[in-house]
Amino acid sequence: MNGQLAQVGQQLNSQDVVLLNGQPLGERPKPIYLLYHKPIGVVFQDAALLPHLSVQGNLDYALKRSGFERSQHRAQQDRWIELLNLGNLLNQSVLTLSGGQKQRVGIARALLSNPQILMLDEPMSALDWRTKNELIPLIKDVSKASKLPILLITHSPEEVERLADQVLLLNQGRVEQLESLQQTLSRPDSPLFDEQGAVSVLIGQPGKVSDGLQQIQLGDNTLWVKPLNRTNQEPVRIRVLARDVSLALSNPKDLSIVNHMPVKIDELIEQPDHRLLVRLRLDNQQHLFAEITQQSAQRLNLQPGLVVYALIKSVALAE
Repeated sequence: MNGQLAQVGQQLNSQDVVLLNGQPLGERPKPIYLLYHKPIGVVFQDAALLPHLSVQGNLDYALKRSGFERSQHRAQQDRWIELLNLGNLLNQSVLTLSGGQKQRVGIARALLSNPQILMLDEPMSALDWRTKNELIPLIKDVSKASKLPILLITHSPEEVERLADQVLLLNQGRVEQLESLQQTLSRPDSPLFDEQGAVSVLIGQPGKVSDGLQQIQLGDNTLWVKPLNRTNQEPVRIRVLARDVSLALSNPKDLSIVNHMPVKIDELIEQPDHRLLVRLRLDNQQHLFAEITQQSAQRLNLQPGLVVYALIKSVALAE
């Protein structure tokens, strides 16, 4: 892995300092050059595997340069081979692998280099949606198992919504904002909003399954979604488009929409084409956006501080 990193060595300005766990990765005024001198595991967009080696050879290459004691090599390999499901690929040439398989090998190789931080440089940009949906849960599993900080570089709002805890926004190479995912999504001009419009990501606790739907607890409120395809009870992310949220002054009874809950209006934000974006607050202080017409807001006399009911027509698991 580390030999490949030499190809993307970066020179920082002599006044720049990069800190990892409070320690500088380079000393001023000496420029920082090759990444392979640093404890950073990198996974590239195209995986950048060594083409003349097998999958096993690529993993061995990383281990030889990892600093692990030789007695630890087998245990380290077995750990990531099992988690990333690489056991049946070890003897294959990397030239025969699919895009998703290459990225799994790339992640394992990066982890076996014994890094202090894992950097994923648009690892899913060339993958189809099905393969991406398979890889995202694995990245979550890697984060949990390795306990490493992970820096994901991406242009995909969906990947940010599904994976990020903190969001670093860059513009022309400069840091514009560092904030939590919830803070980024609570802004009406969030750069994470695409052609689908404003979106909210709610974090809830899975509960029981009843009549083909699973309960997701949001404070004192409940959302019902299709059953989760997992057995653990860790919190989940629920993605809700603002255009799929309607508002009512009272809790409707005779309605086919399953998900409705009391919320408080925080702000009404004017949008183009006579529309409003309404920022709502749940009882557990999470934010939810609704998109309505100005006419509807006037007819219902909507004002900040008013308690209304959010009717959520469609939800998706951001898992």
